[in-house]
Amino acid sequence: MRLLETFAAAAALLGAGALADIPQLPVPKTCSGVAAFRNQFTVASGWSAMKIAGGLKQVRTIVWDPLGHMLVAQATRGISVHSFGADGCINSTTLMISGGGLNHGLDLSPDGKTLYASSETTMFSWSYDPVTMKTSNQKTVVKGMSTGIHSTRTVMVVKQNPNFVLLQVGSNANFDMAAQQKSTGRAIIKIFDVSKAPSAGYNYNTDGEVFGYGLRNEIGFIQDPNGIVWGVENSGDDFTRTENGNRKDIHKDNPAEKLNNLGDPLKTRDAWYGYPTCFTVWDPSSFSGLKTGQHFVVSPNSSYSDATCNGKAVPPRLSFQAHSAPIWNTFDADAKNMYVTFHGSWDRQPPTGFKVVQIPFTKLADGSYDPVAPADSMTGYKDIFSATNPGSCTANGLTQSNCFRLTAASWDPAGRGLFIGSDNSAEGEIYLLTPSSK
Repeated sequence: MRLLETFAAAAALLGAGALADIPQLPVPKTCSGVAAFRNQFTVASGWSAMKIAGGLKQVRTIVWDPLGHMLVAQATRGISVHSFGADGCINSTTLMISGGGLNHGLDLSPDGKTLYASSETTMFSWSYDPVTMKTSNQKTVVKGMSTGIHSTRTVMVVKQNPNFVLLQVGSNANFDMAAQQKSTGRAIIKIFDVSKAPSAGYNYNTDGEVFGYGLRNEIGFIQDPNGIVWGVENSGDDFTRTENGNRKDIHKDNPAEKLNNLGDPLKTRDAWYGYPTCFTVWDPSSFSGLKTGQHFVVSPNSSYSDATCNGKAVPPRLSFQAHSAPIWNTFDADAKNMYVTFHGSWDRQPPTGFKVVQIPFTKLADGSYDPVAPADSMTGYKDIFSATNPGSCTANGLTQSNCFRLTAASWDPAGRGLFIGSDNSAEGEIYLLTPSSK
């Protein structure tokens, strides 16, 4: 069947209320009109990389509709939609929603008919038509989110129950002590039943249910094939630790960034992950009797110690190098690997991050999915795409850099590989990383 006929058949299926199979597309060598990579890169053996889109603005999130169209959240610009030709390259681009306030969160309901996106304070919904690639009927679903140093608001529709939408807010300070209280609506992920939303929208702080809290900035999360949510968390900066009266600078290699198993959104409620009291060890040489992946407190004392944290807070399943700044995560088609984008550090010399890493996963005997590496591993992931010399990368502000600033991560439903975004303010780009087996 030719590509256009396949898309027509898919559209007919959508009209009948069924989801369509997305046709497989080839991996292009180059795409006409797309400039070269703005920054130098290194790609791991067994992978290739190409730039499939440029000239965008601060690419943050990529999702796919049921017909294989790519929707892209461009911070401060809006949401664009892109279709692909038979050669695997983009053949049309439209700025579907124009709005400078939309800055990160983006997701579609499983049937592709409802679109969600977020600004710093508000989550909106639209009716979406995958055939025409147009939206209508904008609504405010959740409002009143706090403003602060972390302005992105990640959105995820729960695939087991599309009426449930997860919505995240980070902390408003390095140590946001008030975030210990769930009522502040910070350092938290909440669940909202969109089918019961008031006409004016929910209030974030007072409505919804708490999925998890004590999450400093859980900026990316995705479900595995069983529906379990896995999130990546940005931890704190400029840390010192006071122990036995001695104060030590530990900020270069601690605290770790995290990969959290956040649980089943239909069952898990009120799980506490430690912030702003408990943080995670990356380099254990700065601590006595602690391993990578365990929790510590900045100033242990007789009433609240490292042991207190390790008894109360949910530990990360895996840890990342401090200051890597993980932004998004995604699974490949069969969930044998998770991929995480590292935005890159500003608080470490030499800098780290500015890369995509692969985390091998396995399916356990009980049917659950889990990283292969143990929780105390410092080698549970490997680089597959990175800046040529990360130690020379700069990170001036959120997006200015002499290297790419990696953000979106999304496995291509048309079989080409891994789509990665960069929100460097010089140019928003999208790359396609393809394993050699493709």
